[in-house]
Amino acid sequence: MTDPSCIFCKILAKQIASACVYEDEHAYAFLDIAPFEKGHTLVIPRYHAERFTDLPADWLLRLMPVVQQTATILLQRLPCDGFNLLQSNGACASQAVPHVHFHVIPRWNHRELRWLPGRYDQPAEMQALAARLHV
Repeated sequence: MTDPSCIFCKILAKQIASACVYEDEHAYAFLDIAPFEKGHTLVIPRYHAERFTDLPADWLLRLMPVVQQTATILLQRLPCDGFNLLQSNGACASQAVPHVHFHVIPRWNHRELRWLPGRYDQPAEMQALAARLHV
């Protein structure tokens, strides 16, 4: 199921470019364009559901191992010391794109915890990091 007006569905359809970290028939993981930290990755199902509660259970069972694998990749390949998992539902909860997604945000012991969007210095920097993390 897809929504032609959804930006994440357009990414899945390759209508919008992204920096892919992982993909399979059920899920897609890619670098966030406004990362809290470089390496901040979004994991989305290939099924369009606006909220976590709208996602069929069988899709959730397929998605969660990809969220876990993404966190493992960040821990091993960045490497980072830890990570945040964030999943928001509804505009009131700061859900910017109405398609279920998990944020996997790398964290380091020596850096101050911040919740402000950043950016990559150049598109090539983002693509190089995606290539380093890609499975």
